[in-house]
Amino acid sequence: MVKTDIADCDLLVIGSGAGGLAAAVTGASLGLNVVLIEKEAQLGGTTAWSGGWMWIPRNPLAQAAGIVEPPEQPRRYLRHELADGYDPARIEMFLAQGPRMIDFFQRETHLAFIDGNQIPDFHGKSPGAVTGGRSVCAAPFDGRELGPRIRDLRPPLADVSPFGMGIASGADLRHFLNARSSLASFLHVARRLVRHFLDLLRFGRGMHLANGNALVARLLKSADELGVRIMTATPAQSLAMEGSHVVGARVGQGDTTFVIRARRGVVLACGGFPHDVARKAALFAHAPSGREHWSAAPESNTGDGIRLGETVGGRTRTDLSDTGAWAPVSLVPHQDGSVGRFPHLIERAKPGLIIVRKDGRRFTNEADSYHDVMKALFAVTPAGEPAEAWAICDATFIGRYGLGRVRPSPFPTRPWLRNGYLKRGKNVAALARACGIAVAGLEATIQDYNGSAARGEDPAFGRGDTPYNRVQGEAAHQPNPCVAPVQAGPFYAVKIVAGSLGTFAGLDTDEHARVLDGERKPIDGLYAVGNDMSSIMAGRYPSGGITLGPAMTFGYIAAHHAGGIPLENNRSAAA
Repeated sequence: MVKTDIADCDLLVIGSGAGGLAAAVTGASLGLNVVLIEKEAQLGGTTAWSGGWMWIPRNPLAQAAGIVEPPEQPRRYLRHELADGYDPARIEMFLAQGPRMIDFFQRETHLAFIDGNQIPDFHGKSPGAVTGGRSVCAAPFDGRELGPRIRDLRPPLADVSPFGMGIASGADLRHFLNARSSLASFLHVARRLVRHFLDLLRFGRGMHLANGNALVARLLKSADELGVRIMTATPAQSLAMEGSHVVGARVGQGDTTFVIRARRGVVLACGGFPHDVARKAALFAHAPSGREHWSAAPESNTGDGIRLGETVGGRTRTDLSDTGAWAPVSLVPHQDGSVGRFPHLIERAKPGLIIVRKDGRRFTNEADSYHDVMKALFAVTPAGEPAEAWAICDATFIGRYGLGRVRPSPFPTRPWLRNGYLKRGKNVAALARACGIAVAGLEATIQDYNGSAARGEDPAFGRGDTPYNRVQGEAAHQPNPCVAPVQAGPFYAVKIVAGSLGTFAGLDTDEHARVLDGERKPIDGLYAVGNDMSSIMAGRYPSGGITLGPAMTFGYIAAHHAGGIPLENNRSAAA
């Protein structure tokens, strides 16, 4: 059944991750009539599964803590990191409006933030890098405040969240890791577990929301109070045009199709293309068929927004250093026959783990960023071979930190040994044979590594040499928080495959988030944010939060531009 023009608005937002919700909430706060549609039954996209961190240099929380850096400092870092990919117009807009965005959401909405003043940039030896003050994250949130809307919120990624419980990085995570050695940590964890299981009994899900789940929840509460009309299970089918102007979109709800007209503009925020097989085949060199890549992003992120933009003349930029936000991933067998994708973001930097290829040799500093570790794996993988490796540790390590989907003690390892996810060997040679790794190569690697690791050194790859390495390691382990021998059998391994957290290639946009055509002219009425927008980092990954920080900032910018409200005149402008 087809109906036409049964809904209209000022601003139509397609997609419900951070970028889309930021645009919707900002627009509604500025007085626009906003409709947000989401093709899935639940809201939040990749953001709801993420760590929730945003990279925003010179943000208000850092300045309030006395971390005041000159504007040239982050510019210097980005000029070095992005090289010829540095886009002055978009970078200047991001650096100027990012702090204003944080200030706006703190004052005008339910968003509250915690600082990342101890979180370093990824590449601490680069000019302009800092050891903290450029990161913020949404503060934890009580899901009961959402009321019935909580049913629409995508829960945390099950494979990463024990019992579906969100654990925030920083102090919360440290308490969980130290629960067996610290009474204070044990009591913290006990309180968290009791509350979580009570929430499961009463509500069917945890209500202590953290990380990206808290970010989405706070934006949803703000959207509801500001009158944003939210439609779930409503995919966009095509954009509506009048001449060369985008004036809305044709959407579907069940068997019904209708047009939502948008007087001020349409914002594409559909999460990029991590599960678009054809586009991956075209843009990912390691995935020639498009199927040799396993993204940890939701499977509904299939490139819809990018395709919609292209149908009206938008140009997709592929001239990037990397077209995806790479991350090492392991494939987790589920009892129902499905396969989860576990992103290895935390344990790689802890002391006592190495990563090797099938020849048994290390190939990189395992404590570097997830993106850098995967780039190193791609670089050493011969053409025609799959990009695969093995994360290897000993019994001491797995008992304290776990390994991938395998939780630390007292959680059992036996189920993961039975389903083949986890490999074990009573000695190094037995582990190598279980994994199909060259025995001599692995034995030589561990012998060489252990000799230096006993002194806290890694002469081969400099593990622990940067502030980012060290903050990801174990602070109490000295002299190097990232280095310890692998020596207490039995030994364990999990297979690493090529994965990502999302994509970088996207629609070409200007500094106002307007989609540009093949001649780099704005398409009237069309905006793109988040991973539908070509990354302002030009396919590079200088720090954690360089996806969500720009997504939130350009959502905020797009709403102002669509509403005809100059950014420099808004009430939240930072001094």
